[in-house]
Amino acid sequence: MNNVVIVESPAKAKTINKYLGPDYEVLASYGHVRDLPAKDGSVDPDADFHMLWEVDGKSAQRLNEIARAVKGADKLILATDPDREGEAISWHVLEVLRAKKVIKDQPVERVVFNAITKQAILDAMKKPREIDVGLVDAYLARRALDYLVGFNLSPVLWRKLPGARSAGRVQSVALRLVCDREIEIERFLPREYWSLIAQLSTPKGETFEARISAADGKKIGRLDIADGATAAALKSAIEASDLKVSNVEAKPGRRNPAPPFTTSTLQQEASRKLGLAPNRTMQIAQRLYEGVDIGGETTGLITYMRTDGVDMDPSAVTAVRALIGSDYGARYVPGSPRKYTVKAKNAQEAHEAIRPTDPQRTPREMARRLDDDQAKLYELIWKRTVASQMESAEVERTTVDILATGSGRPIELRATGTVVTFDGFLAAYQEGRDDEEDEEARRLPAMAANDPLNRVGPVASTQHFTEPPPRYTEAALVKRMEELGIGRPSTYAATLGVLRDREYVKLDKKRLVPDDKGRLVTAFLESFFDRYVEYDFTADLEGQLDKISNHELDWKEVLRAFWKEFTGAIDATKELRVTQVLDALNEILGPYIFPTKADGSDPRVCPTCGTGKLSLKLGKFGSFVGCSNYPECKFTRPLGGELGGEDGSAAGPDGVKVLGKDPETGLDVTLRAGRFGPYVQLGEGVEKEKPKRSSLPKGWSAAELDLDGALKLLSLPRLVGLHPESGKPIEANIGRYGPYVSHDGSYANLDSPEEVFTVGLNRAVAVIAEKKEKRGAGRGGAVAGRTVGDHPDGGAITVHAGRYGPYAKHGKVNATLPKGVEADALTLEEAIKIVDARAAMGGSKKPARKAPAKKPAAKAASAKAAPKTAAKKPVAKKAAKPASKAAE
Repeated sequence: MNNVVIVESPAKAKTINKYLGPDYEVLASYGHVRDLPAKDGSVDPDADFHMLWEVDGKSAQRLNEIARAVKGADKLILATDPDREGEAISWHVLEVLRAKKVIKDQPVERVVFNAITKQAILDAMKKPREIDVGLVDAYLARRALDYLVGFNLSPVLWRKLPGARSAGRVQSVALRLVCDREIEIERFLPREYWSLIAQLSTPKGETFEARISAADGKKIGRLDIADGATAAALKSAIEASDLKVSNVEAKPGRRNPAPPFTTSTLQQEASRKLGLAPNRTMQIAQRLYEGVDIGGETTGLITYMRTDGVDMDPSAVTAVRALIGSDYGARYVPGSPRKYTVKAKNAQEAHEAIRPTDPQRTPREMARRLDDDQAKLYELIWKRTVASQMESAEVERTTVDILATGSGRPIELRATGTVVTFDGFLAAYQEGRDDEEDEEARRLPAMAANDPLNRVGPVASTQHFTEPPPRYTEAALVKRMEELGIGRPSTYAATLGVLRDREYVKLDKKRLVPDDKGRLVTAFLESFFDRYVEYDFTADLEGQLDKISNHELDWKEVLRAFWKEFTGAIDATKELRVTQVLDALNEILGPYIFPTKADGSDPRVCPTCGTGKLSLKLGKFGSFVGCSNYPECKFTRPLGGELGGEDGSAAGPDGVKVLGKDPETGLDVTLRAGRFGPYVQLGEGVEKEKPKRSSLPKGWSAAELDLDGALKLLSLPRLVGLHPESGKPIEANIGRYGPYVSHDGSYANLDSPEEVFTVGLNRAVAVIAEKKEKRGAGRGGAVAGRTVGDHPDGGAITVHAGRYGPYAKHGKVNATLPKGVEADALTLEEAIKIVDARAAMGGSKKPARKAPAKKPAAKAASAKAAPKTAAKKPVAKKAAKPASKAAE
């Protein structure tokens, strides 16, 4: 018998092949085998949302291998992951095989397993089913929605908001969360309050702290003492009073363990406790799921890691309870297994929680088989799983009320203490928190009513100010998205990655800060597409997708209803004038672009001419602030207060900040805001000679730049030394395309701007030699290219040495580098612009000469095996450059 089994990854294929034996041939699809082409018309609303799918070259080869194996097989078993994406991959593979007509009389089965262990695989093979049409329909609906939003909304952004990269159904809503939090912080008004804490002692001399809780018959809350005078009066009254205990109350309490991990909670805890970004967490979890070699056999260490279920298999619960009894003792085992329910909005996947496949594989035992990050994440999962089935922790909370009399004002103080009387699950694990701290666990000394108390030293009177809500960490943003029902477990990491890649947000001290581009995009969408960035609207769409997967809604009905309203919103922007866009953005972003000045003067008065009014402007390369008297007044600056504090107040009246004097020339070194960002300048120049200037490298903060940093930039280029072979100088510098070293007309990239100031001769010679090795492949065509980075639409951009000059390659697009652009100094940002411009001119033209178009590796197939038809009518006119795929 010959049974063909299809899984996603070659690692899984290798492992499962060992479990199933010689009657099975396990092949990998390497993930998705088809995708919607990144062009207009891939989803056609005019043809009832007909979808055209494309198979790339690599997938075509793998599908051909699968087809050859299936042709002579007795049975086809689709064993991809147990979620929507896994169901979709199985469906895609089956559709392609049917189109190739290799499926004849062979039975086709779908099996799912939650762990890559021998028992789980063998059990799954005994319970085959058909492909779940509901899950496939939900996948198709999601892909269509994301495509329609991305490929119709992104071109509007390009036309009306230069510099914006893309919009997405979930991506834009997540960005709005970050921007809304920033607005909350900017609008926050601190509130003064005072705390009064007395250090007291019992008759036995034991000390403790007590806080004021009431005065003059009124309760006093944390913020109720609003000024120093009130605090001073209360302080004097307490110090003039006699103190005694009025009441002591001790209440027992219980703390219950958190449920085992879901995708979201795993990402949150890994971020808090291990400092891992969500995307990195998922990469590591994937490796743990696929398994490691144990006793000559690859075995999965954890269950499937994309889930929002919190339940565990009964056999796993039994095994965990047995381990708790043996390792911690019988008292730590609850009388009955704990059951958990999902609290997240729109939770849909009926999978197990993330848990160890065998709790007997302890973190200590597995550590020698895993790298550091894998070992830490496995330990986190193992401890959380074990703790989830342990007995509750028992605590005792004691409250002591104290009466202060004799000053003429009745005042009450209160002391609280919490102690753990039985640690329970805390012996294994305690959940982390964002932006808050646990109350300090402390035991109060023994006291009884009417016990006299003595004051130890003066009462501490301390001034405080309320603080704004903190910026989101990646973990906190994932948690908030889950609470609102935005996105799915498998998309959180990808969504955050897109926001960073688009440079809409940046990480500062592990907090998400919206970039100017991100704030502009959000303000634009709130002004003209408000419904599509509403939290409830996005969550409602997710709810509809869940109903589709449950066979409760027709997926095309959902698309029709969405498309009718969405096209109306798109059409409404066709006549939108730039002045309308600017007016809306100036209104929403006014407090950010023009922050209040300390002297109370108008922040919109031009600092150069004194009569013009500053406003947001849109240019070819993005947005900036300019004067209304242009072209007479050419004052410009970036958005926000980049030149010195949050409000830009450290800059002079002309927008120039003096950093100090150059010790060699005595000239002023200044920081200035230019149209293309901040730069430093030496002096003012004389006659026709321009002063020396240097732009701040990417990643350098204008607000944090000091004189030493500016002098370093102005000192470039830096002589590294003489090349040992040619004797010619090697220089280090920062150019338009980033940091580099140069020698005799050759350029080679450096890793960071900081390396320009520290790179030594040996390192410089090495990178130049490495660049020459990559370049030299004869004149017969391109060599294996240097990878510049990943394009926002997916796929790597590489640089090649072609017969007619260097060129950048992304997918089928080959773009000749402009004259003067050095291939080895090319940055990712510039490479994206070059390939996007080439694609907008007509796609995959070969560098420097025209070549016949290649035949596609595989013919596009339509959704649900639709018959081949002529090209459909495009959704919209072709945009000026290719739209970015919308990312959830």
